[in-house]
Amino acid sequence: MKGLRISEDLVLPLDAVTQTFGILAMRGAGKTNLARVMAEEMYAAKIPFVAVDPVGSWWGLRSSRDGNGAGIEIPIFGGRKQDVPLEKTGGALIADLVVGDRLSCVLDVSEFSEGDKIRFLIDFAERLYRKNQDPLHLFLEEADDYCPQRPFREQARLLRSWENIVRRGRARGLGITMITQRSASLNKSVLTQVETLFVLRTTSPQDRKAIAAWVEFHGQAKELLASLEGLKNGEAWVWSPSWLRTTARVLTRRSTTFDSGATPKDVHGARPPANLADVDLGAIKTRMAETIERAKAEDPRELRKKILELERELKARPAAETKIERVEVPVVTDSQLATVRGIVEAFQQRSAEVFRASEVLAQAGNELSSALKRPGNGHAGPSFPARHPIVPAPTRPRATRETKPSRGVDPDPAVGRGGLRRMLTALAQRPQGLSAQQLGVRAGLSSKSGTFDTYLGRGRAAGWMEGSRDRLTITAAGIAALGTYEDLPTGRELLSYWQGELGASGASRMLSALADAYPKPLTRAELADRAGLTGNSGTFDTYLGRLRRLELVEGRGELRASEELFS
Repeated sequence: MKGLRISEDLVLPLDAVTQTFGILAMRGAGKTNLARVMAEEMYAAKIPFVAVDPVGSWWGLRSSRDGNGAGIEIPIFGGRKQDVPLEKTGGALIADLVVGDRLSCVLDVSEFSEGDKIRFLIDFAERLYRKNQDPLHLFLEEADDYCPQRPFREQARLLRSWENIVRRGRARGLGITMITQRSASLNKSVLTQVETLFVLRTTSPQDRKAIAAWVEFHGQAKELLASLEGLKNGEAWVWSPSWLRTTARVLTRRSTTFDSGATPKDVHGARPPANLADVDLGAIKTRMAETIERAKAEDPRELRKKILELERELKARPAAETKIERVEVPVVTDSQLATVRGIVEAFQQRSAEVFRASEVLAQAGNELSSALKRPGNGHAGPSFPARHPIVPAPTRPRATRETKPSRGVDPDPAVGRGGLRRMLTALAQRPQGLSAQQLGVRAGLSSKSGTFDTYLGRGRAAGWMEGSRDRLTITAAGIAALGTYEDLPTGRELLSYWQGELGASGASRMLSALADAYPKPLTRAELADRAGLTGNSGTFDTYLGRLRRLELVEGRGELRASEELFS
């Protein structure tokens, strides 16, 4: 039978390359030997594999069992027996090399610090999951390091990256074998996704409990657990209820390669392997040269070191040599452009607020002047200009608004022509009411400003407004005091009006993009792209918040222009 011979009576089909396996056992029971046997069989079948080794125990694949002959012709990346060094920032680039060349190899991360190891393995797993399409098998020694039951900080992202491969990797050609002596520490949501389980001798109550949970999950006979403590070295229960549809007790064969994971006690007197398999290291190093240089270029410590070297070199040069011969024009990114646009709009908004404040002062001055001129005041009093000579921020031309006819009552002079009138007008246009924030935006005032509160207090005291800040409405007395006022247009004219109100801002571009797509919604990314903004920026959120407060946009995940603009 053609396949992967694990023991005299167990041969795995070649499609094992995309299956998920778990090898669980206590130390010294033969779990790494079993994994090496699987790797040897895959190599013989020309099935590519990658062994991720955090303990430095897989380099023996390169030599024969007795250390006197050649083993498997695969390169060792990293570790004390490395053929090619590993860089902590090179995880994604190593994944590219593995995928591009369908390369079998050992990734020895045992010399990395814990933080560097996590960083490397996250980058490697995420890139491999995204790019791989052809059959490839992964061996994860000490799998509880990658998929811990209780992840902390960066371990959570590490868990997610490898969990994706376990749960969804088959569709991308990825199979995986997880090897651990700490079954209780391996994440249970990952362990239960394993299709075939190899369990060798296990004595720890916590680890046996974890195995029992898997057995229960797959509906196997629990009495098999009783035999785990007495299994011989290399003897394993194979449980494969879905794939192989078998439960069998087998004695795995010994690996034909060097046992580099054995303890010194087990290999007393043995010499290290003398004849390593021939590997075309020249070709690999050529391919890796760019990888190593790019990794160094991305390392902040290397960058700081290079900057210091350049600074020292610059200081050592004569003054004449430091003359600038060419000026490099910096490239402005979309994010930087959006930030500048936000600053410009904020300046325009602030200018408009100052202009409106000048109107308030001018109106108050005129009211005071009129009061002083009334009979009985004894003097004419001063006069005030209609407005201060402050130029408002430029905006797009506003759409023409229809003037509501007078309701037979002259406007109350106390309403004036400033912010209070704009507030009453906005409320008159929306009889169902507005929140304080919505009212402030429509009236051109900040709902958190003292000016807004002053106008609101005056309107309530006069009986023209009522309600809480969550929902303010205009009263009949307010309608009468307002007298003639301009209504907002409807339909497309309403859209044109708001585009004019928003000026040449990002909010206006966003509204135009939503209107062009209507009734189809847009995602944040699509809207940002059409409006020339960055979707995850604070500027984008500011513009979107403004449109929401004006009730011009609807939806959360998908955004659509308000139906009111098209009715």
